[in-house]
Order: sequence, then C-alpha cells, then structure tokens
Amino acid sequence: MLDETDKRILDELSNNSRISMKDLGEKVHLTGQAAADRVAKLEDNGVIEGYTIKVNQAKLGYVVHAFITVMTQTIHHQPYLSFIKTQEQYIIDNYKISGEGCYLLECKFPSNEVLDRFLEDLNEYANYKLSIVIKNSAER
Repeated sequence: MLDETDKRILDELSNNSRISMKDLGEKVHLTGQAAADRVAKLEDNGVIEGYTIKVNQAKLGYVVHAFITVMTQTIHHQPYLSFIKTQEQYIIDNYKISGEGCYLLECKFPSNEVLDRFLEDLNEYANYKLSIVIKNSAER
C-alpha cells in the first residue's frame, strides 16, 4: 500500500526522474538516504518499472504528430500487424482498443507527404480515421 510520501515521490520522479536523492528527499521532507530507500522499495515492489526520457520529436525532424484510429477489414489482423512492424520508424505506439476501432496508432512523421504515403500503404490493410495534433496542451 502506498502512503502519501510514496505518492509524492512518484510525482516528483514523474516530473524529473534524474533528480538526486538528496533533492528528492528535500522535496518530500526526508533525508536523501530515506528517499533512496523508498525509491528502491518502490522499484523492488514493481511500482516503478523503469525510467524514461522525453524526446523532442520536432528537433529530431518529426513535425507531424498523428493519432490514427484503425479499423481492420477482416477478423484476421496479422497482415495489418505485419505491416506495422515494417513502419516502426514512424510509430510511437500501437494500442489495441475497444470502441470505434480495433487499434489506435500514435505516430510521428517528418512531413505531410510521408504521412500521406503511410496512409496509402495502411489502406491496403485497414480503414482509418486520422487526427493530427495541432498543439500539445501539456507543453509550456
């Protein structure tokens, strides 16, 4: 069971996973060692599964961020899934979903032209509905 201190630790690590244990401890009113012990316990219990970085996709040349709701044309999804494996450079995540579609693709593309070619190829395996990200409200 997580207490309020554990939840505050998780919030702080979510904002900055590179924070020193000393600084983390100060933010949650613990010593650096006590904070490190708590983090180790959260890792050991599987609450913290790993650490990651946030990459600025635009600085890598990816300027189009899209969500694509995919509706497969048959109950056999393997051709679609095989196609997706060939397009990994554009795909951030492929979620299997319930509701309007079968999958929700989160993608990044260097241009609208590349997106258009991707959609033409995708249409061989599935129908889709496209949503383009205009602005990420979480970005400051």
